[in-house]
Amino acid sequence: MNYEEYLNQKTKRHIESGFDVDTSEMNPALFEFQKHCVKKALKSGRFALFEDCGLGKTPQQLEWCEQISKREKSPVLILAPLAVSGQTIQEAKKFGYEIERLDTGNYNLKPITYIINYDRLNDVDTSLFVGVALDESSILKNFEGKLRNKIVDGFRHTPYKSCWTATPSPNDPMELGNHSEFLGLMSRNEMLSMYFIHDGGDTSKWRLKGHCEQKFWQWVSSWAIMINRPSDIGYSDEGYILPDLNMINEIIETTSRDQYRLFNDVAVNATNFNQELRLTMDDRLKRAAEIANNSSENFIIWIKQDIEGEYLRRLIPDAVEVKGSDKPELKESRLLGFANNEFRVLITKAKIAQYGLNYQNCHNQIFASLDFSFESLYQAIRRSHRFGQKHNVTLWIITTDTMQNVIKSIRTKQGQFMRMQQMMVDAMKSNYVAEKKTTQTISIKLPTFLKAI
Repeated sequence: MNYEEYLNQKTKRHIESGFDVDTSEMNPALFEFQKHCVKKALKSGRFALFEDCGLGKTPQQLEWCEQISKREKSPVLILAPLAVSGQTIQEAKKFGYEIERLDTGNYNLKPITYIINYDRLNDVDTSLFVGVALDESSILKNFEGKLRNKIVDGFRHTPYKSCWTATPSPNDPMELGNHSEFLGLMSRNEMLSMYFIHDGGDTSKWRLKGHCEQKFWQWVSSWAIMINRPSDIGYSDEGYILPDLNMINEIIETTSRDQYRLFNDVAVNATNFNQELRLTMDDRLKRAAEIANNSSENFIIWIKQDIEGEYLRRLIPDAVEVKGSDKPELKESRLLGFANNEFRVLITKAKIAQYGLNYQNCHNQIFASLDFSFESLYQAIRRSHRFGQKHNVTLWIITTDTMQNVIKSIRTKQGQFMRMQQMMVDAMKSNYVAEKKTTQTISIKLPTFLKAI
């Protein structure tokens, strides 16, 4: 055994525990690339699907659940963010799937798909379900330890598990440890000790060991798939070409706050960020209101603080706001109402509406407040700029001259995201070659090679 063979022997790989399904037995409304992804997830038994916004994760998820409930004659559960449950039920009706909201007091469940919001999980008997799907699974990192542990521990012995999200956090590969631990493949701590190194200081600052980078992504690609468009796995992109994205950066110059200086500091930090938002609120929000009021089209305005929502509602008469303090029923009613064109302008925070919601009815967004999170910005943009959008999407990003390091930070994280995607694609190719070399010699050109993954 040479050294390379020894290293390959040490590589962790996911052992499939699912079952095979012929794609001809799936819902004919699914596209071929969607059937391919569902088939792969079912055969794996425990799998993560990182698919870009608008690729149809919801019907794929519903098909995954239905195939399992039919085979095992037992109920399957979908956990989803608030308001996404309502949209999932609407999608299920459109595609002909049977799904019901879970009544936590009902222990006589049918062998169908049930759905419930994450925040109601404490009332659920998880042992009743043979399978579970985490919708928008990247929000695992947002949960407090108790609820996160409830998800991991509550479904520890569930035979079939899946995670569905557009992307894990691009600047934090460790988030993949949450997915791995939930799926029962490797704990987050095991993953860190095997592939990462800690440089001291902040406990969240781990980085991949240089010699482990390729092995890490090969391991991830053995239990997950990441695609931006159907052609990533060899299928046609017809109908999946995104419209143009027009970004308008508006920088508001602030007046000097120190009589001895001509300009204010140009870099905010985590300590003074919220203070800077309050100091610049009037100029930023007046400009956001001016943009929305000079149009009759739909708008989403993203804010960071409740006081900003109150301010904007006074300036935009036909706007509705969704706040964290609203009752769940009101949140869902307004978030779905905007999707159904019942309101023209939606004011909310990214942490409330950035995950899972489909707002192709709106092609205008204003970021009146911007923070350091690339993932938050990316997810918020993709509520509108997603496959199925029929118009070019216009974004207004309103910042001040004191917040330019925020833009710089986001651009850095965007580069990390693109590198992560490339490493994952390369690893998928590598895994495919490794699997096929055991049975045959491969000599394929790139397009055919991608189609075979």
